[in-house]
Amino acid sequence: MSPSSCSTVPPTYDDAQAAALVHNLARQLAPSGDFRIVQTHLSRVLLLPDRVLKFKRPVQLPFANFTALHDRAHFCAEELRLNQRLAPELYQGVHPVGGSVAQPVLGAEPALDWALSMRRFAADQELTQLVASGAVRLEQVQDFGTQLASFHQEAPRAAPDAPWGRAEQVEGAIAQVLQTLSSAAPDTWAQPVAALQVWWQRTAPRMRPLWAQRHAEGRICEGHGDLHLGNVVCWQGRITAFDCIEFEPAFRWLDPMADIGFFTMDLKLRGRADLAWGFLDAYLSTSGDYAGLAVLQVYEVYRALVRAMAAALAGTTDSTPDYAQGALALAQPRAPHLLITHGRSGSGKSTVALQLLQAAGAVRVRSDVERKRLAGLPALADSAALGLQLYTPEHTARTWQHLLQTTRGMLQAAYAPVVVDAAFLQASQRQAFADLAVQCRVPYTILHCHAPEAVLQARLAQRQAQGRDPSEANAQVLALQVAQPLSARELAHTLDCPTDRPWQAHELAQRWLERS
Repeated sequence: MSPSSCSTVPPTYDDAQAAALVHNLARQLAPSGDFRIVQTHLSRVLLLPDRVLKFKRPVQLPFANFTALHDRAHFCAEELRLNQRLAPELYQGVHPVGGSVAQPVLGAEPALDWALSMRRFAADQELTQLVASGAVRLEQVQDFGTQLASFHQEAPRAAPDAPWGRAEQVEGAIAQVLQTLSSAAPDTWAQPVAALQVWWQRTAPRMRPLWAQRHAEGRICEGHGDLHLGNVVCWQGRITAFDCIEFEPAFRWLDPMADIGFFTMDLKLRGRADLAWGFLDAYLSTSGDYAGLAVLQVYEVYRALVRAMAAALAGTTDSTPDYAQGALALAQPRAPHLLITHGRSGSGKSTVALQLLQAAGAVRVRSDVERKRLAGLPALADSAALGLQLYTPEHTARTWQHLLQTTRGMLQAAYAPVVVDAAFLQASQRQAFADLAVQCRVPYTILHCHAPEAVLQARLAQRQAQGRDPSEANAQVLALQVAQPLSARELAHTLDCPTDRPWQAHELAQRWLERS
């Protein structure tokens, strides 16, 4: 059935009759009474044992108008279209509901109303609950980061003359939320809201050219728009986003950093910053959008402010997390640091770096990933099988120059400490990044990872067999590697990590950040 076949609903069909229609349909579809109806400000959701039917309420609010039948049909179809991009198995179809209010018939026309059909999932599979119970694994958020990066890369881009994502539009949205909070927030939030207004007055002028540049580069895309943990579910073992915003294009046409900033913000304020950093690492590795770090902090603050505003308007400001205080915490200046890894293939550099960035709250760029990106390959591609030579002196030099430029931008963004994950076996390579640290006026650290030769060989063999690592190093590569030893001057900046013995990521992170 298509929403285009709408009929005219009698003018008496108001929200009360819409509620009666859903209730009567529920009794028909679940005569045993095994159903539940959940009402929000825009929707009425019928939870049946085997599925969910979602109705648009015939109401008009400042940001949405569903009073006309054709609009409800249109936005049901839009919700289906938009959410099937990320959750095709959850969103099934749009159906007319005909008959009468007293005796509605699902699938019959002429339509009295329209229903979006979804698969039902358990409420305890929403990430809000899974994170609270500690049931979310790092591998799941990494997979989600990769999934979202691909989604954003493939999403339609905004036209050059579109208003979305422009500096004035983003600045106005943040200012509006702060204005609403200043009048609607309780007294307990007066101090953080006032401090955030001062922060925004200082920050907005600095952000305008960055937003203008992101818009000019064609970064604005049709994203999700409401990516807090309540709109993310674990479905069949995999994290999936649902409930994309369909009713207001300005909310979903955005910078991808505004999308992922909602997710990282919510994880951080719910006490799982480690998952936020792991997610971000996977997202950046797939997207290559390291330049987006320059705007990510502000988007995280903005997303926390949006949740604070929603809580204030709903009168639920005493709930956890405290989004107003959280927004203020996220707005604090961040001190950049630079850490480079050092060690032969199989020494555990990437493994240690991943755990370290989670513990320290850092971002990473990987030479193995960037080498392939420069050749137009995904991270797990087998370049040798494709007949490509990625380890020529020319491509290697290009890779190191790219790493240096990317790291410079990441340090200048001042979003978080930066880890450069590469072998750094040559003194000249290390010196280039030591010079960069001096130029950017940031502390510089070398993380030296090492293990016995037999351990290195065993790890490389296992890694090759699994085929889940960007590195293509094997035993032959290892045999040819010659590491120029760290100088006495370099050793003064070095953290030693023998990876064949137990080590603690939080202790290592503390030692790193204390070196500043």
